[in-house]
Amino acid sequence: MNRRAFLSFSAALAAFGPRLASAEPIKELRIGYQKTGQLLVVKARKLVEQRFEPEGVSVRWIEFPSGPPLLEALNAGSIDYGYTGDAPPIFAQAAHAAIRYVGAIPARGYGQAILVQKDSPLHSLADLKGKKVAVAKGSSAHNLLVTALESAKIPWSDITPVYLAPADAASAFARGSVDAWSIWDPFFAIAELKQNARPLPIDPAATLQNSFFLANRAVLAAHPDVIAGVNADVAAATAWAAAHRDDVAELFAEASGVDLAAQQRAVARAEFTFSGVTDRVVAEQQAVADRFQRLGLIPAPIVVRDIVWDGKSSS
Repeated sequence: MNRRAFLSFSAALAAFGPRLASAEPIKELRIGYQKTGQLLVVKARKLVEQRFEPEGVSVRWIEFPSGPPLLEALNAGSIDYGYTGDAPPIFAQAAHAAIRYVGAIPARGYGQAILVQKDSPLHSLADLKGKKVAVAKGSSAHNLLVTALESAKIPWSDITPVYLAPADAASAFARGSVDAWSIWDPFFAIAELKQNARPLPIDPAATLQNSFFLANRAVLAAHPDVIAGVNADVAAATAWAAAHRDDVAELFAEASGVDLAAQQRAVARAEFTFSGVTDRVVAEQQAVADRFQRLGLIPAPIVVRDIVWDGKSSS
């Protein structure tokens, strides 16, 4: 993300103020989700509705194509709670978004890859030099690409990133407009099954990526009990999903319209975990933030811990 793009993002965030929260009971809980991950399980099993609707709280689910627009909405107060990969919260914090980390999915990044076509002459990360690589700007795939290149001692300037949303990147990859694609499941699985796309070898240490649950700062301050309740439902859904992968694949296929075979492949390698934002997770996320600042992807250093909820207080 260059400086002009970053400033535009900052302006977009500043154009909205977070929904004013008060001590009065919350009437509607708005949750941002993507067509993958534990929140889909929570939604399908109506866990949040079962918890809050008897108390007169309605629940509204709002879908997003990726993490960056979800966090813009979270900052703007258009949603109260949501889930993203590791990179979007860093860009959002750097732009002074009104968000807080409230939960984490510690993971090893099995459901993501840097893909090339089956007959591509590219066989290593070094082969990406001078090539066009599609990636969603500010996404977890962006961080995967940055980290993978760094692990192979390849300067970021040696590639040409082509910033595209996943659906557009899928089209560009299929028609050969880009040489490679950094992406997550289920897009990863779809490309494997439909095009026999293959992942480039990556140092396993470079694929370590956590995902996060975040809340609007004002809503968290006024209603920490509500956010804690949603976290409890996510934890319950996570435990259920780990033990019912076939059911999860069917659920994901129905919700997303993605072929069941692709979802089965994605779910088979998914890591269903949930935890608080531990010291280890904070340290790993801080390393991502420091890397992005060093490369000029964010303009100044940030301290991740500054926006981590302790799980108890109202701030």
